[in-house]
Amino acid sequence: MINDHRFSGRVALVSGAASGIGRAVAERLLAEGCRVAGLDLRGEAPEGALPVAGDVSVSADVDAAVQRVHQELGAVDVLVCAAGIPGRSLRTVDVDDAEWGRVMAINADGVFFCNRAVIPGMVERGRGHVINIGSIAGHEVYPGGNVYCATKHAVTALNRGLAIDTLGTGVRVSSVDPGMVETEFSMVRFHGDRQRADGVYAGLEPLTPADVADAVVFCATRPPHANVREMILMPSAQAAAVHAHRKS
Repeated sequence: MINDHRFSGRVALVSGAASGIGRAVAERLLAEGCRVAGLDLRGEAPEGALPVAGDVSVSADVDAAVQRVHQELGAVDVLVCAAGIPGRSLRTVDVDDAEWGRVMAINADGVFFCNRAVIPGMVERGRGHVINIGSIAGHEVYPGGNVYCATKHAVTALNRGLAIDTLGTGVRVSSVDPGMVETEFSMVRFHGDRQRADGVYAGLEPLTPADVADAVVFCATRPPHANVREMILMPSAQAAAVHAHRKS
């Protein structure tokens, strides 16, 4: 634990807080003494956090969620955008309109709407930190990952643009971009096919959501003069999106 007195007491808003990386981040921020709100479609959050129901792909939901957090906890000091879905493993020509729209709306629009909702207040106060959860898929492309990679490349570009937009305002912008993380992500991607999902991590030790949460806290607790712009966090057994060493 960090338990930095400058960090304790901050108000943090975490999207996707009901499960996976988002839940681990929310739990870790609570342990560090933050006042945490968890924004999730299911309206669920770890014990001790303020649960806020909302769809990150709907701008009105996000604006209402941020307003509620301001009223019940205070202004948002730290925003962590962790909500996301995998999309199906398809070639570009096999992706229909609904699939493209669904994944883009949550993974890219959702980050944009959350960032847009909190950054003006941070700029006005002269402080704040936005940490977007990206992916190695925002730096590389792999077979069947066309839509998902497109959304994560969008997050990478948005993150870099926000750093320019907020330069000199006291607001910091970071991204944590993990490789393989064992969550329910693969089960969703393969529509509940446990064998295919387990095969993603077979023969290696993937990252855990707690590893990503550690990285988020590291970013958020740097001294004011320092900022982690982009952190690519990989399992030791993974060198690139499709290059991993697996034990037989």
